[in-house]
Amino acid sequence: MRGGSEEERRRWSATKVGVEMRLSEQRLDPGTQKMGRFSIPKLGILLLCCLAAVSEATYAKYKDPKQPVGVRIEDLMSRMTLAEKIGQMTQIERSVATPDVMKKYFIGSVLSGGGSVPAIKATPETWIKMVNAIQKGSLSTRLQIPMIYGIDAVHGHNNVYKATIFPHNVGLGVTRDPQLIKKIGDATALEVRATGISYVFAPCIAVCRDPRWGRCYESYSEDHKIVQLMTEIIPGLQGDIPGNSKKGVPFVSGNGQLSYLLLYAEGRLCILTGKMNSRKKVAACAKHFLGDGGTTKGINENNTVISLNGLLSIHMPAYLNSIRKGVATIMVSYSSWNGKKMHANRDLVTGFLKNKLKFRGFVISDWLGIDKITSPPHANYSYSVEAGVGAGIDMIMVSNFTEFIDVLTYQVKHNIIPMSRIDDAVKRILRVKFVMGLFENPMADYSLVNQLGSQEHRELAREAVRKTLVLLKNGESADKPLLPLPKKATKILVSGTHADNLGYQCGGWTITWQGLGGNDLTSGTTVLQAIKNTVDPTTQVVYSENPDSDFVKSNKFSFAIVVVGEPSYAETFGDSLNLTLSEPGPRTIYNVCGAVKCVVVVISGRPVVMQPYLSSINALVVAWLPGTEGQGVADVLFGDYGFTGKLARTWFKSVDQLPMNVGDPHYDPLFPFGFGLTTKPTEG
Repeated sequence: MRGGSEEERRRWSATKVGVEMRLSEQRLDPGTQKMGRFSIPKLGILLLCCLAAVSEATYAKYKDPKQPVGVRIEDLMSRMTLAEKIGQMTQIERSVATPDVMKKYFIGSVLSGGGSVPAIKATPETWIKMVNAIQKGSLSTRLQIPMIYGIDAVHGHNNVYKATIFPHNVGLGVTRDPQLIKKIGDATALEVRATGISYVFAPCIAVCRDPRWGRCYESYSEDHKIVQLMTEIIPGLQGDIPGNSKKGVPFVSGNGQLSYLLLYAEGRLCILTGKMNSRKKVAACAKHFLGDGGTTKGINENNTVISLNGLLSIHMPAYLNSIRKGVATIMVSYSSWNGKKMHANRDLVTGFLKNKLKFRGFVISDWLGIDKITSPPHANYSYSVEAGVGAGIDMIMVSNFTEFIDVLTYQVKHNIIPMSRIDDAVKRILRVKFVMGLFENPMADYSLVNQLGSQEHRELAREAVRKTLVLLKNGESADKPLLPLPKKATKILVSGTHADNLGYQCGGWTITWQGLGGNDLTSGTTVLQAIKNTVDPTTQVVYSENPDSDFVKSNKFSFAIVVVGEPSYAETFGDSLNLTLSEPGPRTIYNVCGAVKCVVVVISGRPVVMQPYLSSINALVVAWLPGTEGQGVADVLFGDYGFTGKLARTWFKSVDQLPMNVGDPHYDPLFPFGFGLTTKPTEG
């Protein structure tokens, strides 16, 4: 062994050694991942080569997993150049993340934007190959610092074809069931890991105070207490933080690796053990810090006008829960607080989040978040970099990464941004990477590919759908309920734009950023198909999307199910001042419900105007954005399970009342916060 101390030479020449070895993508392709397919001589040669390489290298503390994380960080930091540090602070989009770019600029992180995929309907194997190719670029750098790959998995692994799409948060808040949410986090982590990805931009812990906001469906509730309950998704995603953990320290559990115990016997290398523990957890990201759900008129990325006490009492509490649970990262909001852009708010990002709350993970910007510090965006990029990094943002999502790197490098070299600020950012990023086990396990393997869209996860999503449904009206009086519906009937009508539309059912942030309409986006069960699966074989189901009243009257239907709602949307594209049902939804309600007993099911990301139609509707159910498992809707409509959901949002009478939240002096809702009728399962 060349170099190293006498103690280190003894370490490598010991008779018995334990080596933990990463398998390369080539040795872990789907055809060879089973241990039984390795020949012992070949594996022995591979292990010997690994051992030889290790013994030739100079021992570095940061590469030693037995060293404390703090020691590893300090050791690695002492070796890094300014270019390598700034590279770690840079997150770039997948589409520009070539191995050469990763190597040349020492890029620390890569993301998939909404709908950014390696191929249309890409398989998990295709995702893994892409992630590993990018990672190889990072590992070819001088210090071999692995990159971390992030993706929006906000209701399941929603960018990925055939993933389980869970109900959006607006529905999950209805359940008030933290254990269910934790299970959803666990399932989501498995499906994300199934594609080789280790970091998710979730959960959104916004407290939506105005449903006109286009992101209101990403919020669990208008009540911060429910949002606090729902932070239990974080230990689902990351694992349960040990009880003795220091406050604010990030935590990600369950990082597996291929471990061997090797023994030299009579000059020969023998394998004693070999075990693969797949990594099943991901780093999470609480977002968007702070006050994103409180903007004036619900305008996305706008201004939240509220006192400090109001900000801390409504919008801050869930961050305290998230930090206690070891959340690895926190994303800053595009919005402003009393006119000050959050991406430039040093008092809240550094002063409060980092110093007062002792958060020790890393703070990440939103996409082009620092660009939007100025109006118009990118009008003074030098100022944006100085203000954003100076505020305490550690990792920056950028499109033009060379510009960001050049500007930040200039500012550090000219003492505009102090080196201490760069070091703080990089330490935090490295801390998360070390805690996650990325240095020991940088390459993704194929051992979890079967977890994507698994039946077990779909059953969990179906359960979640059942628990998110809220029954708002059930017959003209309590003694004459329409629900649950009988499975056996002569002929029933199913109508409405949303009855047979998986895309609308899933909503935005599904396969693409804005979501899609139709049934070709991914695999799942529409409400129409669910109804057909549920009713008695002798029951005739007639589907007509928008029938006229004559058709309804002439067919002598036993009853009708009308499924209407909003189109798919995300972010600013969902901002709405009128909150109306999509056409021809209102007309369908009038045509059908004016002629036959009907239940209306609303598929929407928030409360919408319903008061004008209520008198003509026999029963009203809100299903929110249930995701791929529409069978959960039919499970409850037809009485296999009872309705249990209670509104986690106030249902207004008129948009003129907004904003209106529980506890407000002018509170006069159509259906109040906490309202929800219940039914019992049908016996037999």
